[in-house]
Amino acid sequence: MNGLLVIDKPAGMTSRDVVNRVQKWFPRKTKIGHTGTLDPLATGVLVVCIGAATRLADYVQAMGKSYASRFQLGATSTTDDADGKVTETPNATIPTREAIDAALKSFIGNVEQVPPAFSALKLDGQRAHDLARQGKEVPLAARTVRIDVIRVFDYAWPFLDVEVDCGKGTYIRSIARDLGDILGCGGLVQTLRRTRVGPFTAEQGIGLDADPASVNLLPMSAAVVGIPRAKLDAELLRRIRNGQRVVIDQNLGDTRGEFAALDEKGELVALGMTYGNKEYEFVPQIVFPEAR
Repeated sequence: MNGLLVIDKPAGMTSRDVVNRVQKWFPRKTKIGHTGTLDPLATGVLVVCIGAATRLADYVQAMGKSYASRFQLGATSTTDDADGKVTETPNATIPTREAIDAALKSFIGNVEQVPPAFSALKLDGQRAHDLARQGKEVPLAARTVRIDVIRVFDYAWPFLDVEVDCGKGTYIRSIARDLGDILGCGGLVQTLRRTRVGPFTAEQGIGLDADPASVNLLPMSAAVVGIPRAKLDAELLRRIRNGQRVVIDQNLGDTRGEFAALDEKGELVALGMTYGNKEYEFVPQIVFPEAR
């Protein structure tokens, strides 16, 4: 019961709601957690970790993501999306496509972004969205996020259809809001779908109406793609499972840094760090239980 599920989250549910539904597919007390909150309005890829794979949540959360979204220009919202109280911008000037393209260039790269007030971030120990619902001011500080590309697929006032490739912690609602500010007309997210998290795509996603008996977990190794790895012999793995440092005397190329130790079947046994030049000393940091 250790592995990953790619859920195609429906609209109208929180990420926690999804976890609660998935929990019913597994024996009681099975550890389950999601990797990156999706707003109730949003649909698409939500990677759920099962059992020991919950220890890999940070690796999945750090992966790049892709979103398809429809922005509504000429309006603002209390939540920066269509779920909030929407206010039309009076006498809004309709921006040209050229003006939109020029404005979007300022969003690319490592940029400072202020999260929406209605978010799960904490401020003095309280969730920002809880404070916002109480009518309190939510002075969230700007954070550095990475936005790789914003592709415009269609523009027919007031709707702008885009696809965004970005890094961890990027709020698409903030992009819509800030784009509207730059254009002087206001902006919000009308629809949002996460199409990719790292190697996990919406096409892989299963619905919450799936037959639990037919659900197969993806291996834990799928959560650490891009990390150098090797299949190790049984004796090395035995010592690693006991928390011991081991010397990996193999021609692995330059593997200094993070390293994934696999068994002969390709199952993830441990994550840790390697040091050295020709012979690498592997220091395990996370060791996973042996399948039984």
